[in-house]
Amino acid sequence: MALVVFSLASWQAVLLCLLFALIYVGSLYVWASVGNKTRDHPDVIKRRFMSVAVISVIVPLLLCCFGTESSKGETLLEWMGIRFKGFLPALLIPLGLTMILFTGPLTLHYMDGVFGLYLEPKYWTQSATNLVWLRNHIVAPFSEEFIFRACMLPLLVPCFGQGLSVFLCPLFFGVAHVHHMIEKVTTGGLDVKTACKQSLFQLTYTTLFGIYSAFLFLRTGHLIAPVIAHAFCNHMGFPSFGEVMGHPQPVKHKLIASFILGLFMWVVLFYPVTTPFLYSNYIYDSL
Repeated sequence: MALVVFSLASWQAVLLCLLFALIYVGSLYVWASVGNKTRDHPDVIKRRFMSVAVISVIVPLLLCCFGTESSKGETLLEWMGIRFKGFLPALLIPLGLTMILFTGPLTLHYMDGVFGLYLEPKYWTQSATNLVWLRNHIVAPFSEEFIFRACMLPLLVPCFGQGLSVFLCPLFFGVAHVHHMIEKVTTGGLDVKTACKQSLFQLTYTTLFGIYSAFLFLRTGHLIAPVIAHAFCNHMGFPSFGEVMGHPQPVKHKLIASFILGLFMWVVLFYPVTTPFLYSNYIYDSL
């Protein structure tokens, strides 16, 4: 595969990333036949699976068109974080780091007896045929990270540098989730004010996650790192602080301590365990 570099003007890179985001979101709404069915309806999910499969081919082809062959570049797949060297550390370490961040929610799961469910083969066999589970754990994490990280960061980094790109890239990711507000009103039965509040909250935490995800991608140089972190976060959901407050003493204090400990350990380990050397990352190694 030919070596390429990306040397677009800043405004061109931004417009192209915006185009990628619009293509992704637009592909979810091209099916007129779904009517007013909710996003969790099997027909809607199947059609959207088809949509993201198609754009996962179209977008990298568009990206390739804007690359310039160069003897000092990298292959397109390497720019997109698709490579074998360092794959196993990129799969395991970011997952472990993200699990540390969720020490509190994981402790809550343990106390509620949820862990036992994961040891039952029936849980996994049922999940493998559940379209909502497949969307949340496989299709959405892969397709979103593929489009919003693997296809955008190769364009943004040469223009804005890695530091700024970490914060710029998630803006496209966050804005792309605003379309959920439309769904909340049209098929979810919510009024506009409530839908706006919920969407603003979702925009905030998806943008924050996008920063973390972009950081993982650039530090590891692997697509699998943000994908596995994304899948785990989707599985855990937003931390249930209300449930923690509902526990009696001293259980409540122990749970609060686990949340604080997890956040503290995550902050301490955040940079050291994502050292590019651990992942043979010579592509993005200056962050």
